[in-house]
Amino acid sequence: MDNIQFWIWLIIIVVSFLARNRKKKQEEGTPTFGGDEPFNSPSQPTQKPVSFEDLLREIQASKPTSSPDPAPVKVPVTVKRAEYVDYDDDLEEEAVVERVDYRKRDQDRTFETYEKAKQAAFNRPSLEETMKLEDTEVKFGQFKGYQQDSQVVPALAYVKDLQDPEGFKKAFILSEILNRKF
Repeated sequence: MDNIQFWIWLIIIVVSFLARNRKKKQEEGTPTFGGDEPFNSPSQPTQKPVSFEDLLREIQASKPTSSPDPAPVKVPVTVKRAEYVDYDDDLEEEAVVERVDYRKRDQDRTFETYEKAKQAAFNRPSLEETMKLEDTEVKFGQFKGYQQDSQVVPALAYVKDLQDPEGFKKAFILSEILNRKF
């Protein structure tokens, strides 16, 4: 993303530099647009560029102010009627959807069914009551395959040797190895 922004800014800087250069050349009187010949030929006198407001004033001044609007021209219009196509002729019979009317009697029956199911669920034994400890299969070590193996770190062995008061000899040899003079 930063690379794209860099190139965009570089292009903007180069374009603005070229625009300033071109503007300076135009102020000197010899504007060039990619070629060696000047923009204004020697036979034409150099004129100040015309602004948009000046052009608008000139156009409004050239319009007649008191003339009425031209009458609209009537053009005869011929209307071609589109051919009517009935697309319903090719359709198959649609299935008739059964209308469902909920009545108070049906709602009462639904509520009764719900209450019966709730009572039956209350009377049924729960999972804790039906589960027996003898049915549970217990194997020790069945999850050992998922444990991570401990890695042997040699630095821990050196730390233990350095902490041991009788490991002074090992510590001296280790310091000689680590702090070599040659």
